[in-house]
Amino acid sequence: METNQQNLFSGEDEATWKRRWKMMYASVAGYAMDGLDMLILSFVMTAIIKEFGLSFVDAGWIATYTLIGAVIGGYLFGIMADYVGRVKVFSLTILLFSVFTGLCAFANSVTELNIYRFLSGLGLGGEFGIGMTLVAETWPAAKRARATAGVAIGWQLGAVLAAVLSALVVPQFGWRGLFAIGVLPALFAAWSRRGIPEPDIWMNRKLLKESIKKKMANGEVLTETEKEVWSQANKFPLMQLFAGSRKTVTTFALTVMTSVQNFGYYGIMIWLPTILMQKHNLTLNKTTTWMVATVIGMVIGIYLFGQFADKVGRKPAYITFYICSAAAVWIYSLLNDPISLLIGGAVLGFFCNGMMAGYGALLSEHYTTDARSTAQNFIFNSGRAVGGFAPVVIGMLAAKYTLNGALVVLAFVYLLAAVNVFFLVQETKDVKLD
Repeated sequence: METNQQNLFSGEDEATWKRRWKMMYASVAGYAMDGLDMLILSFVMTAIIKEFGLSFVDAGWIATYTLIGAVIGGYLFGIMADYVGRVKVFSLTILLFSVFTGLCAFANSVTELNIYRFLSGLGLGGEFGIGMTLVAETWPAAKRARATAGVAIGWQLGAVLAAVLSALVVPQFGWRGLFAIGVLPALFAAWSRRGIPEPDIWMNRKLLKESIKKKMANGEVLTETEKEVWSQANKFPLMQLFAGSRKTVTTFALTVMTSVQNFGYYGIMIWLPTILMQKHNLTLNKTTTWMVATVIGMVIGIYLFGQFADKVGRKPAYITFYICSAAAVWIYSLLNDPISLLIGGAVLGFFCNGMMAGYGALLSEHYTTDARSTAQNFIFNSGRAVGGFAPVVIGMLAAKYTLNGALVVLAFVYLLAAVNVFFLVQETKDVKLD
């Protein structure tokens, strides 16, 4: 039985590229809203502590509830996107975190605020992997890492937007005003998805499964290919990540990679400003300048990593950047001169966060269409869960040794990640998605 095939993203004509770019813009906007929503909290935490009379522990739980929601949402919505469609669930996640971000402005107690942050976190966690999947499934294999690099830059844009909105809104309207205004760009991100079709590969898989189901209902004999498709389609998506020893090892190795990525990011971005102020006696303004330089380094690193991974392959790119990240963190722990610290911060951002560019492509290439969104969200959000402990672990190491000593430990973590990639991760450059 023949099925009608969707063919909207496989050509090289102008109309096809317009659709690809629209998919890219929508995914970038979505991930930018992730960054905006997460960073808004950091800019208003002091005001929230003052209004509700919170301890630092109570305030920390506000961020923790957001993170817990993100991990759970990543798992749930990733699976939903494999079943009912990427674009539908993608829009749902954006609307979810925009609505509950807005409701934070009306919270009458810290308990109410925690509930809203948890529910907004559900949408945050679901958005990342689905956006990466959409771009990976619609852009050519030769440009896949570069395309997902564009999505990764979205987070940095959201962080910048959070800083700008905080400076403009908080002095006039307070922390509640910032949450209320924060709804608008999130709603814009949801609006940007209008008219976007599902990727060809997901839609054609859906049509094939419907065709097979009709053949079975009519008592027709299935081909071997159809039997294989039907068997695969009926497996729970999450179980496909552990289907056999090879796939299980791959899933483990990729989860190690995303854990190191998130651990390094949160560890560096949370603690280095403290190092700059305590050890090097820099003012808050100078520390902010360091943060800006670091973010600029991150954006450049993400862009160039995508180019690098498409040219030389995923494994060489990750191994190179892990080794360079280890060296950069170790060297940074030895710096003292303010200018060196500024340049070193940009180099840190370049290597340590530049690798964000490759995960959308790398994770997509190891799993089939029936489980691709599940894999993206499960693996990355598992890494986010591990990374959430970075500030605590590095704080404990700093208490026993020094903050600089903790950074040296982080350098060894990057080296172990390089070994993990070398031995356990297969090369997938230019692979055709199935």
